[in-house]
Amino acid sequence: MAGINDAIRDSVLFTTADSIISWSRRSALWPETFGIACCAIEMISAGCARYDLDRFGVVFRPSPRQSDVMIIAGTVTRKFAPVVRRLYDQMPEPRWVIAMGTCAISGGVYNTYAVVQGSETFVPVDVHVPGCPPRPEALMHGFLLLQEKIKKSRALTGTPLGRVIAS
Repeated sequence: MAGINDAIRDSVLFTTADSIISWSRRSALWPETFGIACCAIEMISAGCARYDLDRFGVVFRPSPRQSDVMIIAGTVTRKFAPVVRRLYDQMPEPRWVIAMGTCAISGGVYNTYAVVQGSETFVPVDVHVPGCPPRPEALMHGFLLLQEKIKKSRALTGTPLGRVIAS
């Protein structure tokens, strides 16, 4: 009888649905292949074999409807900002945004009327990756920060199941 109890104890895992959902979300981040300026070259190189973002569960997707992370990599002009917002709106929930590079974070050296002075003016930004252009290692660190943010968030808040758990 002790052998059966040991087998059950070794094969049963107890956890919450919230932690399982959080684990699955942070372990399969699918960013949209979307680059605006020179930071996009660094984003592309981060997806290559040398840096291997696949080990973090990061797989680039060609469509906003298949992705849950938007990486704004480069300078955003006022004319192009509505296009970026439209792509963000086409992404399914939950969705996250990484602003990559000084131009995406604050407009960079382009302090003109035509350049948006910060991506958070038209989309909610979750992680900022500074640099001009930031190295692929910095983008990898940004993904790790995003994974930590997802780990700390509650997956079921605002859902009917979350209201049942809270009451």
